[in-house]
Amino acid sequence: MLKRISILGSTGSVGTQTLEVIRQFPEEFEVVGLSAGDNLDLLIKQIKEFKPKIVSIKSYEKLKEIKHIITHKGIEFTSGLEGLNQVAAAPGVDIVVNALSGCLGLIPTIASIKEGKNIALANKETLVVGGNIIIEEANRTNIQLLPVDSEHSAIFQCLQGENKKDINKIILTASGGPFRGFRQKDLVNVTPEKALKHPNWSMGSKITVDSATLMNKGLEVIEAHWLFGLDYSRIKVIIHPQSIIHSMVEFADGSIIAQMGPPDMRIPIQYALFYPERKKNNFSKMDFIKYNRLTFEEPDTQTFSSLALAYEAGRIGGSMPVVLNAANEVAVNLFLTRRIGFLDIPRLVEKMMNKHTVVKDPSLEDIKEIDEWAREEALRTKL
Repeated sequence: MLKRISILGSTGSVGTQTLEVIRQFPEEFEVVGLSAGDNLDLLIKQIKEFKPKIVSIKSYEKLKEIKHIITHKGIEFTSGLEGLNQVAAAPGVDIVVNALSGCLGLIPTIASIKEGKNIALANKETLVVGGNIIIEEANRTNIQLLPVDSEHSAIFQCLQGENKKDINKIILTASGGPFRGFRQKDLVNVTPEKALKHPNWSMGSKITVDSATLMNKGLEVIEAHWLFGLDYSRIKVIIHPQSIIHSMVEFADGSIIAQMGPPDMRIPIQYALFYPERKKNNFSKMDFIKYNRLTFEEPDTQTFSSLALAYEAGRIGGSMPVVLNAANEVAVNLFLTRRIGFLDIPRLVEKMMNKHTVVKDPSLEDIKEIDEWAREEALRTKL
């Protein structure tokens, strides 16, 4: 049966790889909606190839420009947050791939769920800032929330056919990023160019910097808490530089089930799109002779304190993860634009967490207000 899909963030790393998967199975999917930021050239190519019914672009100026270029009848063009929501809730869509970056993904995810769409979720910030709301809405509407992050997809796959009551702990693996083994003195003069050279994965700039600071893994810890309903004491992070074991589950009897494969995001994307089926593809396969050495290390949370800050924010709960995420997004942007140093990223996040008075069970309006406050305050904060 043909699956009808909307993709939020179609020109980003996960969005483009989602379309690669769809290209392999042209008889299985129809692309109904696409949304993009400012990459107009790539979006136009995607529109011409996949012929969606609705397209949203970030800015109104770009919207006017694209309307002059694409004159096909039958395509609805829109922009801004309203446009994102329209693509997310488009009539007839079966599954929405949320490949947005940052807190922007929360509102359209809610719009999708309210319309009964299943979600293939690559936007971890959605659960970091609004996990209580998303899980409650997903349970109420009985939709499937399918993880696309390689780590959470791995856990999800390891749990198929298992009783969640038998879980002892889950183990999220991290590559360690480009600065694995460095000490603080080695990180003083790190440049954005160095931080963006991930050893294993091809990702967008924000998530790549998050991987370098280990904040990405911290956000994944909070996401795992909501996806799998586990206390933070039962979510462990280990460094696995080869990125072959994508994550593991340890059960009550001591057995450990791991999901393995080459570091290729198209594999978890495909699993989410076809779940519960598996389909043959032409992606690269695991070669145990090539990858004949798998190693593991404890994360260095003194040097890379972002991971510890994320655990702290998650344990505190309430609105603290909102502040963690907002402050980190501001800090990463400041670093990428060379206004602060690499080590200033966790310093700014920690300062913002110390300034915040926690709201225990934040509403959507609370989240919006706290997110806005944290961003504005982070820009004013001196380091």
